[in-house]
Amino acid sequence: MKLSGQVAIVTGGGSGQGRASSLLFAQEGAKVVVADVNADGAEETAQLINRNEGGQATALRADVTRASDAQSMVDAAVSNYGRLDILINNAGMTLFKGIDDTSEEDWDRIVNTNLKGVFLCCKAAIPAMRESGGGSIVNIASVAGLIGMPQHFAYCAAKAGVIHFTKSLALDHGPEHIRINCICPGGVLTPMLGEVIDVNNVAQVDRVARQHALGRIADPQEIARVSLFLCSSDASFMTGAAVTVDGGIAAGRLRRASPCLDDGAAWCGCCSA
Repeated sequence: MKLSGQVAIVTGGGSGQGRASSLLFAQEGAKVVVADVNADGAEETAQLINRNEGGQATALRADVTRASDAQSMVDAAVSNYGRLDILINNAGMTLFKGIDDTSEEDWDRIVNTNLKGVFLCCKAAIPAMRESGGGSIVNIASVAGLIGMPQHFAYCAAKAGVIHFTKSLALDHGPEHIRINCICPGGVLTPMLGEVIDVNNVAQVDRVARQHALGRIADPQEIARVSLFLCSSDASFMTGAAVTVDGGIAAGRLRRASPCLDDGAAWCGCCSA
């Protein structure tokens, strides 16, 4: 098992991509603190892990925009399992609005959740990783941090910030054997995607899928497997990397701009958490 004996925190672990990562990491031997602002979702993920032979998980309600909650995640890992080796900063949210319709509160909510939350969780986790002799952090950014997307300026700005935050922090903590990388997913079939399109509408899903060179939307497991790679010894010489896992969106121009707008459904190639 790739993560045997290690302890991981996964934010946004109550659903979607965070749940997929939590389950996969447990299967690979990690003990997992499943953190989510939705306590029921976190508990459900932890129960799925604990039902499996040898799986160990703790559920925790946590809001990543609060420093005290970020610290409580780390405290839970250390008190329950004795150490911290891995942090997956997966919690996030999106917003589909132009600037005329975006309030200051909208902006703060997007930036605080997607960028400030990453800062607070890293700030809390790094001292514990230092005590463990090193560790691995994976920040979930987005292809929206690499290219502009219509009606997503706030989300794009926050995710671009995550990418450069990752690169800078990796330089600071490489000498401490703490590797810090980020993943830039494209469209992923998660509850967040359901906030901007009707995922039960075949036509809408197909329009989003066709924006990817591979012609489909990712399964959360596909992103989780990249997170696993980055946290394993297989990626021991990787830090400061922004790994694009986007089905080919960033390889060139979007095939058509905002393809779903004609039927009232939002285009979102960046909904990944």
